[in-house]
Amino acid sequence: MVNNNYPQITSVTSESLQAQIRTLLPSQEGFGTDLMAQNVIVPIIDLTAAAEGSSVPQMLQTALSFGSQTEFETSGGTATIANTTGFYRIVGSSTVVISGADQRNTIRLTNGLANKEVWGHAVKDYSSWVTSLDFDLVVFLTAGDSCLAISSYSENVIIGSVRQIADVNGVLVNPSGFNPQ
Repeated sequence: MVNNNYPQITSVTSESLQAQIRTLLPSQEGFGTDLMAQNVIVPIIDLTAAAEGSSVPQMLQTALSFGSQTEFETSGGTATIANTTGFYRIVGSSTVVISGADQRNTIRLTNGLANKEVWGHAVKDYSSWVTSLDFDLVVFLTAGDSCLAISSYSENVIIGSVRQIADVNGVLVNPSGFNPQ
């Protein structure tokens, strides 16, 4: 006779769940015990962020930091913003001077074979005036990828800074000098 007053514990053998546990809780890797499930409602406290080591709010984790930022600037040319794998936050401004021809500043991703414009500031006008725009982007680079700032005219300027916010595996990179408690 089965007594239904006691919780029943069942082994869960899902490789995808085990892989997620190993990813979220790296200190538990190799723990070697199957996941268990029970037929009792149990209150849950979500410790995911703390277990991942990312209890810092996302907004703070992507903060600009003196020790983490790398500046870039180009006028009428190309500047490499980043060319190593990972996630990057790019902030800056684009100024286009209109002087009788189509003008543009762009942020471009390239893998050496193809180009993708991911942000652009283009003006098609033949009068003389100046326009500026700010940008704040997050890009992901795999092996062989580069992120470039391109300015089409010597009077145009695209200027800003970049900071890596996570590595290629998504492991967060905190601002320089910040050590969460």
